[in-house]
Amino acid sequence: MKIGIASDNQKQIAAHFGRTHGFMVYEVIEGRVESSTYRENTFSAHRMRLEQPGHDHQHGEHNHSHSAIVAGLSDCQMIISRGMGRRLYDDFQTAGIKPVITDVEDVNEAVMAYLSDKLVDHPEKGCQH
Repeated sequence: MKIGIASDNQKQIAAHFGRTHGFMVYEVIEGRVESSTYRENTFSAHRMRLEQPGHDHQHGEHNHSHSAIVAGLSDCQMIISRGMGRRLYDDFQTAGIKPVITDVEDVNEAVMAYLSDKLVDHPEKGCQH
């Protein structure tokens, strides 16, 4: 299975999934990490808008699609962040990808928590915008 973790610096879990610079992607086989790579976030609408000069993202923008970010992580069976919008959380579930909003800040700690069945999902901490 593959786990995608939102991270700006490959060490800490990003607080906002859609605005992250990239994703640590871990391949887990038989309960252990086999490999990890960093995938630049070139598909999140939030991230692309932040790079446009003068753009001031407003959370009232409800009509943007999450299809590109879901497709960009479609090879992952789980994604982890410290925050994400409720619509994105639901879109990942619909796509068969388990979203997890965690209190854990360290990428490696989150993977170890998952492997030891101690990773806790806090969907109530997601944005409701």
